[in-house]
Amino acid sequence: MTSTALDLRSLVHERLGDARVVVVSNREPYVHSHAGGGIVCQVPAGGLVTALDPVMRACGGTWVAHGAGDADRAVVDGRDRVLVPPPDGPASRDRYRLKRVWLSKAEEQGYYYGFANQALWPLCHQAFVRPRFEAADWETYRAVNRRFAEAVLDELEPGPALVLIQDYHFALLPRMLKEARPDLAVAQFWHIPWPTRDAFGICPWAGELLDGLLGNDLLGFHTQQHCAGFLYTVDRTLESVVDYEHATVQRQGRQTLVRPYPISVDFAAISAEAEAPGVAAEAERLRQQLGLRGQLVGVGVDRLDYTKGIPERFRAIDRLLDAHPEYRDRFTFLQLGPVSRIHIPEYQALNDELYHLMVAINRKHGDGAWQPIRLLKANHPRSALLAFFRLADLCVVSSLHDGMNLVAKEFVAARPDGETALVLSRYTGAARELVDAVQINPYDIEGFAAGLRAALELPAEEKHRRMARMRATVAENTVYDWASRMLTDLARVADQAPAATTPASA
Repeated sequence: MTSTALDLRSLVHERLGDARVVVVSNREPYVHSHAGGGIVCQVPAGGLVTALDPVMRACGGTWVAHGAGDADRAVVDGRDRVLVPPPDGPASRDRYRLKRVWLSKAEEQGYYYGFANQALWPLCHQAFVRPRFEAADWETYRAVNRRFAEAVLDELEPGPALVLIQDYHFALLPRMLKEARPDLAVAQFWHIPWPTRDAFGICPWAGELLDGLLGNDLLGFHTQQHCAGFLYTVDRTLESVVDYEHATVQRQGRQTLVRPYPISVDFAAISAEAEAPGVAAEAERLRQQLGLRGQLVGVGVDRLDYTKGIPERFRAIDRLLDAHPEYRDRFTFLQLGPVSRIHIPEYQALNDELYHLMVAINRKHGDGAWQPIRLLKANHPRSALLAFFRLADLCVVSSLHDGMNLVAKEFVAARPDGETALVLSRYTGAARELVDAVQINPYDIEGFAAGLRAALELPAEEKHRRMARMRATVAENTVYDWASRMLTDLARVADQAPAATTPASA
């Protein structure tokens, strides 16, 4: 087990030696913005950043990402790099290099809002939103993947290097990197679900996407089910040799390992921070500010995304109050999270739907002073989220389809007192591990409402028992364990890589 940053740092030094570690993602771990006449550095919302930042602090190396902050250019050097976290943060040994890639508005529209989030995102999530396949978006997606390949190669000198690519924004990047530098050890973690072969096959560029992913030496998913789905998709789509027993694909003389790596969080850090006096003080301030004294409090923390089951969540609260009016004036639900991808019509429609649902439910059940649902659209820092978690008598994670959903694990880590409950969709990767949550089918509104009531009515002793078991599960499989398993497997591949070559242009 590699449960701490120190353990992971020791493993990296022992197992990887002088190999350079490069992480690639669309979202950057730190954003620089103009504020109050100066520049502030903030951590953006999202599970990927939560998971990978502590890993990079332990490993060092370089993180390559899209620079999206309005002051990002002001702080980088001549090669578009900056050290993070800021110098007033952790010790210098816990800092790493962030290399920013600049995209035009047109590139961002085509690659990110277009192909990544209007084609691949709905394709991989069973959320009943039709994927949109535009040839122009596809060409931009390919061009941006090429741009990131050039940025990665620019950071690498001849010698051993491990490249860890994150998510569905870069399905073509692995092949581009391997063609330029066959000696690189390249891995990718696919953070979202993998669809069925028939679903994936409707994409006009399915073969090219799969070929790009098979440029990886190692490809990781959250669950064994997603691994099996990927292998079957490849087997029925490309000329290749798929070994289901050993979970490998042979194509064009190269092998790709396909493995499950359920991602997690920094359990010890979250648990310790949640017990800090400042978090308790902030929780009390929020209770006063929001008028929650004497209330049972439910909390949901999500980007406002159609995969998260937030309308279903609101309807289940409505049904709970219909069936059990004794919760009126006693139960308040706080839905936290920033507006997301508002440039996409489906997200605009969701934003409108949530507002109108909240207004209708509050008008139906509220009495003026008390409103059952509060929608707090903001990107809250982690200290504030921990304070909200500390307030919660229950946390609701109701995704319709999700790779993991780290909010569930963060909530468990943030409640060492055990005096709370987790209501969790069975269609999340987290549900396979957190079996002591009150698990629900978010599509079944009656059953969902019954799950909310069951969580609210759990005896204190049962709450403690369930939370203790879930906390043990998360503590035994931290983000450092996740990283160490991937890095160890990739290092084995690197040991067998061909001799280093002179870097070529991507």
